[in-house]
Amino acid sequence: MSKYKIMDLFAGVGGLSYGFSTLPEFEILAANEIEKDIATAYNLNHPSVKMLNCDINELTEEMIAESLNGEQIDIIVGGPPCQSYSTLGKRQMDDRANLFMQYKRILNILKPRAFVFENVVGILSMDKGRLFKRIQAEFVELGYKLNYKVLNAVDYGVPQQRERVFLVGFKGENNFDFPAPTHGEGLKPYVTLRQAIGDLPVLKSGQSAAEYAYQADNDFLHFVRGSSQGLTEHSAPKNGAHLIRIMETLKDGQSKDDLPEDIRPKSGYGNTYAKLWWDRPSTTITRNFACPSSSRCIHPRDSRAMSIREGARLQSFPDNYKFFGSDSMKRLEIGNAVPPLLSVAIAKQMLKAIKE
Repeated sequence: MSKYKIMDLFAGVGGLSYGFSTLPEFEILAANEIEKDIATAYNLNHPSVKMLNCDINELTEEMIAESLNGEQIDIIVGGPPCQSYSTLGKRQMDDRANLFMQYKRILNILKPRAFVFENVVGILSMDKGRLFKRIQAEFVELGYKLNYKVLNAVDYGVPQQRERVFLVGFKGENNFDFPAPTHGEGLKPYVTLRQAIGDLPVLKSGQSAAEYAYQADNDFLHFVRGSSQGLTEHSAPKNGAHLIRIMETLKDGQSKDDLPEDIRPKSGYGNTYAKLWWDRPSTTITRNFACPSSSRCIHPRDSRAMSIREGARLQSFPDNYKFFGSDSMKRLEIGNAVPPLLSVAIAKQMLKAIKE
């Protein structure tokens, strides 16, 4: 059987590639990622994919042709780095906000039948909504019929509230239907922190562990643990006595405004120095998920900063998925990724649509 061939742009650690790689009908031939350590991490998990580790601006037609070995690409997937579109950062219309033109350039070179463009929800309101309209116009100019929707990862079994916009283009008719939620009201209940990371041993600040605390006892744990034999990347960051006292004083779901006056931090937003809820999904995690002063990310049971494994779990990465580089680089790889379970839902729908 001939497979549908894919190229992943701005591939990161491979969260979006993951879903397509799980379906035998797809084959990912090439990927592009600018960061060396992240490109290495991608290849550890997708060893058969030709990695083009360079700035997309420098990606030439010849380089692409060589990486594809004469094969025709059916689908391009990927989303330009989102810092410039994020509602959290300074929303400058800088060069990164125009990286979609590089995406368009590669689309124009390869002329795939379909593409999946993924980004933060902030892109919809950027430049008073004009940027997203312009992005759509550029893709329509190449002959693509478009369909877009905001999806929340929590609706697809990811233990995290994480909204992203997906823009899907097809040459000719666009039969793409966005995946129906599998979790939520009237469906399976959302996956909570207790269900997602409860099997990871209790740690205090600076401690680590390499054994699971108990057997997988729910669907999510069966998925992430799979055939994994041991536990890796489960080390709690080491914090100072004052921060530890703050974390231990907070109760489930509380934030710095609930702290006694004498230890309450003077600066920071309302959701900084804040505990997650043990029996709810996580709020959106970022690359700073081990930094309690940056957003709500304190472990509700253990009253400490999150381990790399816990961050990966909240994104639904399997325990045997590999990250590479320094701890801060690994957290960046995790925090910027498309959650694997969400990518599986997208890939399944893409298969239906492209077969039609």
